[in-house]
Amino acid sequence: MMKRYVYINDDEPSNDLFCDNRISNRKYTLLNFLPKNLWEQFSRFMNQYFLLIACLQLWPLITPVNPASTWGPLIFIFAVSATKEAWDDYNRYLSDKKANEKEVWVVKQGTRKTIQAQDIHVGNLVWLRENDEVPSDLVLIGTSDPQGICYIETSALDGETDLKTRVIPSACMGIDFDLLNKIKGVIECPIPDKDITRFDANIRLFPPFIDNDVCPLTIKNTILQSCYLRNTEWVCGVAVYTGNETKLGMSRGVPEPKLTAMDAMIDMLTGAIFVFQLVVVVVLGIAGNVWKDSEARKLWYVQHPEEGPWYELLVIPLRFELLCSIMIPISIKVSLDLVKSLYAKFIDWDHDMIDYESGIPSHATNTAISEDLGQVEYILTDKTGTLTENKMIFRRCCISGIFYGNENGDALRDEKLLDAIASSSPDVIRFLTIMAICNTVVPTKSKCGNIVYKAQSQDEEALVNAAAYLNMVFVNKNANILEIQFNGMLNRYELLDTLEFTSERKRMSVVVKDCQNGKIVLLSKGADEAILPHAYAGQQTRTFMEAVDQYAQLGLRTLCLAWRELEEYEYREWALMFKEANNTLVDREWRLAEVCLRIERNFEVLGVTAIEDRLQDGVPETIETLRRAGINFWMLTGDKQNTAIQIALLCNFISPEPKGQLLLIDGKTEDEVCSSLERVVLTMKTTTSEPKDVAFVVDGLALEIALKNHRRAFTELAILSRTAICCRVTPSQKAQLVELLKSCDYRTLAIGDGGNDVRMIQQADIGVGISGREGLQAARAADYSIGKFRFLKRLILVHGRYSYNRTAFLSQYSFYKSLLICFIQISFSFISGVSGTSLFNSVSLMAYNVFYTSIPVLVSVLDKDLSEETVMQHPQILFYCQAGRLLNPSTFAGWFGRSLFHAVVVFVISIHAYANEKSEMVEVSMVALSGCIWLQAFVVTLETNSFTMLQLIAIWGNLAAFYVINWIFCAIPSSGMYTIMFRLCGQPSYWITIFLIVGVGMGPLLGIKYFRYTYRPSKINTLQQAERLGGPILSPKNIEHQPRPIDEKEDSPLLISQPNNRNTVFEPLLSDSPTAATRRSLASRSSFDFFQTPTSYSINKDK
Repeated sequence: MMKRYVYINDDEPSNDLFCDNRISNRKYTLLNFLPKNLWEQFSRFMNQYFLLIACLQLWPLITPVNPASTWGPLIFIFAVSATKEAWDDYNRYLSDKKANEKEVWVVKQGTRKTIQAQDIHVGNLVWLRENDEVPSDLVLIGTSDPQGICYIETSALDGETDLKTRVIPSACMGIDFDLLNKIKGVIECPIPDKDITRFDANIRLFPPFIDNDVCPLTIKNTILQSCYLRNTEWVCGVAVYTGNETKLGMSRGVPEPKLTAMDAMIDMLTGAIFVFQLVVVVVLGIAGNVWKDSEARKLWYVQHPEEGPWYELLVIPLRFELLCSIMIPISIKVSLDLVKSLYAKFIDWDHDMIDYESGIPSHATNTAISEDLGQVEYILTDKTGTLTENKMIFRRCCISGIFYGNENGDALRDEKLLDAIASSSPDVIRFLTIMAICNTVVPTKSKCGNIVYKAQSQDEEALVNAAAYLNMVFVNKNANILEIQFNGMLNRYELLDTLEFTSERKRMSVVVKDCQNGKIVLLSKGADEAILPHAYAGQQTRTFMEAVDQYAQLGLRTLCLAWRELEEYEYREWALMFKEANNTLVDREWRLAEVCLRIERNFEVLGVTAIEDRLQDGVPETIETLRRAGINFWMLTGDKQNTAIQIALLCNFISPEPKGQLLLIDGKTEDEVCSSLERVVLTMKTTTSEPKDVAFVVDGLALEIALKNHRRAFTELAILSRTAICCRVTPSQKAQLVELLKSCDYRTLAIGDGGNDVRMIQQADIGVGISGREGLQAARAADYSIGKFRFLKRLILVHGRYSYNRTAFLSQYSFYKSLLICFIQISFSFISGVSGTSLFNSVSLMAYNVFYTSIPVLVSVLDKDLSEETVMQHPQILFYCQAGRLLNPSTFAGWFGRSLFHAVVVFVISIHAYANEKSEMVEVSMVALSGCIWLQAFVVTLETNSFTMLQLIAIWGNLAAFYVINWIFCAIPSSGMYTIMFRLCGQPSYWITIFLIVGVGMGPLLGIKYFRYTYRPSKINTLQQAERLGGPILSPKNIEHQPRPIDEKEDSPLLISQPNNRNTVFEPLLSDSPTAATRRSLASRSSFDFFQTPTSYSINKDK
């Protein structure tokens, strides 16, 4: 393990060894901005392609148009992207400058002086006052508090607004204020890392402060950069990490971009168009060369040399390459980025997604994946704080086999418990003592004199408050002395050691010494599987196990409390090993766990606590609605099995018997887990024809074995199951489950509220964080943050679905308008000697791509095919998005055919109307361009479902702007189009031609749409008709689910099919829509009857 040595308050600091405290989050400098930004932009294939085309157009021999037609849009698009990057980087520079120039107090040569924060170096003594921001990572060596405690706000690090306590190392206790400026020593610590929860280091002070003894340091002895000092007059600390090497600085970085399913489809279609373009170029290039050698030489007006250069055969193919380069729209990326940013803003502006209780609005951090929300197939959710409120209330307890609170549901008002406390029952007193002091809570006094507990855990706060209500009041913590007041008597305990909670040990203990009788006792609390197996031999724990099961059945969170009295010699021997483990820098956590296990045994189990964590409002309804939308749910929680199952029942996650069935995967050995997994997979396959909601339950141990040794079998189970409950899982296991579902080609959404959910959220295709009582860690790491779980329904059904629909139209329309103009150019080549000559001039082509056809489609972000109320009432229609029914090779082929048909219509009518001896080529060009603009105005109108004034202005105002711009341009003598538009608009033949183009081009489209809407309406069409009639004609009960296909071939229960081949796998039994398996298998079909036929709809006669 690499480490660094920090010499405290060294007069000759080694500045060359460590970086200064200058913070830099900038991506560019003035010198490297242009080359670096251009390198990043040209690292994308499409940009490289367009750059190659633009460079080829600089060759006069082959370019059919002015190079400005490509260079103009290319430079414009690059300038927009570069300007955005520059603006973002400038804002980062201003933020860095403000932080770097902040004044702080440091010790230089024994005296305190102010310097800028950027001039702090490793080893400097830094003094902070109340409400100061911490400029670098510091190890505390002194505070204004006599107990050596200070309070910090860590919201900038983890989002938690509750104050946290930090304490100076024991080696620095008692050092006088005046001597702090002269302190000398060395800190041995790891090299910088980004783990804000660990700091395994040692400190050694030089004489005369201490006799060279080594003192361990943990994260509790540090205050990290960007935290704020609160409720503490001053602190003094040693800078150990500075600048970008602080834990916060190491955590910064650009997250890996997520590719949406729609982006992948657009990339695939772009590749297909590129291949088609190459085929067209090769065919027309060969045809052009053949015509040139056979026919061109016969024509006197074609001045063709007898012998040309060696590259002559490449000229015509390269001309067609430049002519056909517009098949791939150069503006599609900028257009998509723009509308996706607007989608994100719609989420931010949605007043229906504001949690008015906390004032927290919804926020889209990632602006690039909104359409993926509409294609979610699996939601993996945490329980505590996500489905529940994370407001812990002490409800029941079992002490020495006696149950309290069962009658009235509130142990705090149970007469039996109050009588036991009044009579000073020894077991009850010890039980309450553990509740009061076995924690990391710090009691403080409010301004009015009341005791306020500062707790980092909601469970600990609930237990301490419950103990205080029962007269066991934790009144003060003075250094290592804990003061408890019980029935008017003050009891003191000396805190000797704290064995902190870890997710592996699943328990927390403290070693205290009773100041009244000198006894040393170990107090522990933790999960039942971490406490009950370690009870002393002979203690009957059956009652406690029954209590745990009973409380879990009620959905309550349980903790077991235990006590053990230690002999003096036993503790001294153990304390040496504990100190040695604390001092090590290598594998400190593992060694501490091993040492803790030596003392956390032979417990006397005293009882069980039960804490209620209520469901959030709207959770059952949200889950039920999303399940009807065909979305599968997995619950991943650290709670015990029965508690998780009960919560799952309460929130419609699973159905009770006989409608539902739970299958358990358990076992402690590989063979047991394999047998259990095999049985569950077989049951899943054999119950596919039964109308049951089948789900499986697995705990963390069995899950670990299954993922390690039977991953293929567990993958098959994941494909078969619609619902899963995973209990006692670690953060890494949550992330593994997300990765497993993604490997099966499902679109996953992970939602959580705490720091233990961050890995899961970042791993998923879409991460959603809830801004809850556990802080903002999850919300900051997520792509989207919401205030409550119920807003997930609107996020997916409304914003996700609208984003998908709009992006599907925008992307295909972008290809359509580019293919249309390209096909006209290709058609023109057949009457121009296949020479690669352009029908349109450069200005028209540039304006066509940038102005004429872009503005109308950009306002499609306002289009709504159905109202929000209808979408929420009929969540089954999300199927069209999940199956990719609006953007796939089939729909793209329709737009491709439409562009080819319109090109033929425009070209044939324009040529026949104006191809005579009196017409100029520029007139034919302008007529054809006018026909394209008119057709696209009607196409956008035809594809728009809801009109706003802005959309009407954009569509028809843009058409009017086309004529205004061309009139102005045609008034310029040097434009090459002088008076052309004036002459055309004054000719009746021009308007008759435009009318014919629109009529012939749009007639078949209108006929097809009328036929489909009238005789073969989709379910969306039916709902649209219902809205236009003034009220819904459907209700959820009118929508029936199509039976799923069943895979009959089973050679073995553990036979695994390939994950991507999921046409015949498990279909949800109780849903109103198909799962991803059926959705994918039917995505390419023309219809899917998960609704009833139109004739079976009942009309609401009250409307």
